[in-house]
Amino acid sequence: MFYLEKLNGKTVMKTDILEGLTHFFTTRECPIKSKEPEMQDIIKENRIMFCKELGITEDNFVYPEQRHTDTIAVVKEGQTYYPEADALILTNHTQAVFLNFADCTPLVAYDKKQNIGAVIHAGWKGTVGRIGAKTIIKMHDEFNSNIDDIKIAIGAAISVCCYEVKEDVFNMSMISVKNNSGLYKFRDGKIYVDLKEMNKRQLMEEGIKEENIDVCPYCTSCDNNLFYSYRKEGATTNRHSVIIKLKDV
Repeated sequence: MFYLEKLNGKTVMKTDILEGLTHFFTTRECPIKSKEPEMQDIIKENRIMFCKELGITEDNFVYPEQRHTDTIAVVKEGQTYYPEADALILTNHTQAVFLNFADCTPLVAYDKKQNIGAVIHAGWKGTVGRIGAKTIIKMHDEFNSNIDDIKIAIGAAISVCCYEVKEDVFNMSMISVKNNSGLYKFRDGKIYVDLKEMNKRQLMEEGIKEENIDVCPYCTSCDNNLFYSYRKEGATTNRHSVIIKLKDV
């Protein structure tokens, strides 16, 4: 279950399904990514806060470019640049990774037994490309994760109540999952799709158990007081983020 708590007086979100993994879903109160000049002092302050909480240097706080691809990279010690990747798999204990969101779907995968984790950015392009499913396949094939041991958190994203799409996106979305029943709504001549549920079904098609998936109820557009929304805020460059760090074993 997702829940809110305070970190140095600022609201963050966590989920108990990721027990054993140090993780934070940030909110509007503690952004660590923005292109807005007036936000840079706040961004710097929050990054310092999270690095201190995670016990790392800023050089070990890494994130990818995020280009709405299905590219998955494995984090390597000493490397901070991950061009075009939209998912990072973390296997070491010295670095922390974060990805940034403002309507797209955040996914965190964690295998406690192998002690590896991943953060995944799934907008409509990543979802159509099945980036979440591909990430857990990579965890299985390259790092010996048992699919039964992988837990998934699907974070706050724009929900079916607000996510209007054109017919081409709708058609591509529907063929990305075997069972697309209930993944869309037609309202006032417009089409709305459910990216969170779509990602969940794609993961289940690869063998993830439903009880091992926790889906956040928040909609970034409806709950814009808590999270950023690219659509609702006119293409804002402010982002909330998902941060993970593996604990020492």
